[in-house]
Amino acid sequence: MAEESQQQKIQEFLKKVNESKQGKLDLSSDEDLSIAIMNLVSIEEHFFFTGAKTGKSEYFDLLNKTREMRKELLKKIIKEYEGEVWCISKHLLAATMRLMEVGTKYLGQGDKKEAENLFSKAYDLYSLFWGLNLKLLNVSDVKKIDDDQLNVHDEEKGGFMGKMGDLVKKLINCCIE
Repeated sequence: MAEESQQQKIQEFLKKVNESKQGKLDLSSDEDLSIAIMNLVSIEEHFFFTGAKTGKSEYFDLLNKTREMRKELLKKIIKEYEGEVWCISKHLLAATMRLMEVGTKYLGQGDKKEAENLFSKAYDLYSLFWGLNLKLLNVSDVKKIDDDQLNVHDEEKGGFMGKMGDLVKKLINCCIE
């Protein structure tokens, strides 16, 4: 029964890949939009801190306008959701952006290894965002992994996050016009 369910999931995934290749899913535009949304979340944060530091409430008004725009655009990607998937998605994008920014700072300081570590984590979160919103993962299938089952010396991406990253690479190609 479990093997049949796994085969069905694979077939559904292949159907989504084929639809994306035929132009039925415009994931390259959605990827661009997700990057714009990441930046809007960052702008919201900057308006908050600027308003708090300067004591000028006008910045909070701008924060609210930016937030409304971000919500409107996020609806274009997240059409259906349950529970807190909307909020989880927003935070996945926000964390992705922050890790990218910090990784870029490390790169600029010459610490390529730490930059790549942060970039890898950012991509994992970004892949999770897409996996969740393209319904490529069933959260009821995700189980807690005991600490003794993890191999801290494992350098190769495997498991759930590795598979999600591979799926996102196959589904989203921003260079397709």
